[in-house]
Amino acid sequence: MRVPDVTSFFDRTTNNVSHVAADPETGQCAIIDPLLDYDQASGRTSTRSADAIIDHVRTRGLSIAWIIDTHIHADHVSAGQYLKAKLGGGLGIGERISAIQTVFGKIFNVEADFRLDGSQFDHLFSDGETYRIGNIEGRALHTPGHTPACMTHLIGDAAFVGDTLFMPDYGTARCDFPGGDARALYRSIRRIFELPDDTRIFLNHDYLPVGRDEFCWESTVGQQRRENIHIRDGISEEDFVTMRTERDASLATPRLMIPSVQVNMRAGKFPPAESNGIRYLKVPVDAL
Repeated sequence: MRVPDVTSFFDRTTNNVSHVAADPETGQCAIIDPLLDYDQASGRTSTRSADAIIDHVRTRGLSIAWIIDTHIHADHVSAGQYLKAKLGGGLGIGERISAIQTVFGKIFNVEADFRLDGSQFDHLFSDGETYRIGNIEGRALHTPGHTPACMTHLIGDAAFVGDTLFMPDYGTARCDFPGGDARALYRSIRRIFELPDDTRIFLNHDYLPVGRDEFCWESTVGQQRRENIHIRDGISEEDFVTMRTERDASLATPRLMIPSVQVNMRAGKFPPAESNGIRYLKVPVDAL
């Protein structure tokens, strides 16, 4: 099994982790779940986090094969478009994105010519599809539950699971967004658990639970199977669904969900400017 070099970038404001997975032999890489900084109070964007990735790529002399979002994020704005403009590479996401666009297209009453087919991205990954990062094979796995369109990307010995799993002491993703399904999440994670125990798992978030002093975003399949507080070996599907449903009912809407979804469903582009040249993000009232 080929082993990619993985460099991770943690943003304390959103608790988001972006990753660069590189083939050490060829210097090709994939950027996974990149972040565009967004200040909700002012509506201003910044490229500080994305520029750190650009500096890393250029310093290492890497070339971009793919810029991948594991799903339509509800907690940060994607920097995919910005990084593509600066570095090249193809923007990719799972092929079930049309389900997300259809639901949120209605909620945000998108413009009439907005296409609900994922065509804003360069490529839509299908379940089981393989691709290359230099000499390393990547494979896309459909792992729904958090959203119906979530994908896990297995690149060599490294699985990038998006929001599906967290560190074992924090558990698993919520399933109460439109199209979310706790039963589907359980089955998706069990699919991930079928990978070899030493498969590295790279996470999209860490929230530093009580009892741990340092942020972490890497574990292994074996560690998750033994220790995950929500879905370790021996926890049944019915018990998981009950736990997840009760827990989700107590959670608040993510702080950046409303701006993030509107941008991310457009592959990292903001809605078109209105007649005054200004772009706007909508806030639906009593709809979410």
